[in-house]
Amino acid sequence: MRERSRRRIGVVANFGKPWGGRVPACPNLGLPMQTSGSERLSKLLALHAAEPNDGFVLYGLAQECQKLGQFDEAIRWYDRAIEADPKQCYAFFHKAKALEAAKRSSEVAPVLKAGLLRARAVGEFKAASEIQGYLDEIE
Repeated sequence: MRERSRRRIGVVANFGKPWGGRVPACPNLGLPMQTSGSERLSKLLALHAAEPNDGFVLYGLAQECQKLGQFDEAIRWYDRAIEADPKQCYAFFHKAKALEAAKRSSEVAPVLKAGLLRARAVGEFKAASEIQGYLDEIE
């Protein structure tokens, strides 16, 4: 599924901006997206409109929001990615980073512990190692 999503990003890029170049409100969160000129975000939103439960696209939206400093919105997208794709273990790691950046440190360790359990359960040992390393840093 991830490989298919990656290819769609390229396809969207070749056809120009969806919605006439304006970025719509996030339909599933009911929040306006503040893009700061992020063309990648509008492409990801187009992919999300086509496949709202694609874990790779949801993760990409979270990453892009985090890059733009929209940490609370990124956290919501990470939650959606985690829900949509059980193997999206790095979403826990980056959600914890977004929580830390949003000054919500008390929530970081529980997210990392949940991610560690999920990573071990699905056999993502590299992700488990990185999550454990982050957890060791904060404890």
